[in-house]
This record gives sequence, structure tokens and C-alpha cells, in this order.
Amino acid sequence: MAQSAMPEPPGVSLTTMLQTLFGLAAVIGVLFLAAYLLRRLNGGRGFGSNGPMRVVGGLMIGTRERIVLVEIGDTWLVVGLVPGQIRTLHTLPKGELATAGDGEKPFAQWLKQIAERRHEER
Repeated sequence: MAQSAMPEPPGVSLTTMLQTLFGLAAVIGVLFLAAYLLRRLNGGRGFGSNGPMRVVGGLMIGTRERIVLVEIGDTWLVVGLVPGQIRTLHTLPKGELATAGDGEKPFAQWLKQIAERRHEER
């Protein structure tokens, strides 16, 4: 009578566990290398800060409405953002925002002054 080979009991062998850990380490290493290379190709800048445009400030008007001050070169754009729509509200030359004395943020104070001037003109 021939002896039949006994199958290995179910479980994880040390070799299988080491192969899995090595594979996981290799995948994580490739991800870090790809992130490093993308950062180098982007000139060290983050993904949101590329190009000549940057957000100077913003103000929440409602739960889904915002007004944002965007700098493009030597120009500032005051942009209104609502769901599904973006509108340019005002265009002005680039300048400095003075700090508010009453604890308001500079952009909020500037926006309040612009709104008061418009209200006086009417």
C-alpha cells in the first residue's frame, strides 16, 4: 500500500507572510517615490499653488455663498461663488490690505467699505 502525502494544515507559513510584507513595503515605496517625483517635477510647489493665480482672502456670506479675493498678476478680482455659478464682482489693481482695528479680518473690512460706498452712491 502506498503512503499518501499528508496535506499541510491550513495556516500561514513564515515564507508567505514575509512575501506579503515585502510586497506591501514595495508598493508603499513606489507610492512615496511617485509623490517625490511629482513634487520635483512641479518645482516644489503644492498642487494648489501652481500658476500665476492665488487666493488672497475669502468671506462666507451664507451657508453656500462666498466672496473670494483672487490675485492674478498685478490685478485683484473680487469673485462671488454660489452653487453652480461664479461671477466677477469687481476688478481692481493689486494692493495691500490694511489690518482692521476692531478684530475683523482685512478682507471683510475692505468688502464692508466697498459695500458702504456703493450704498452711498445710490
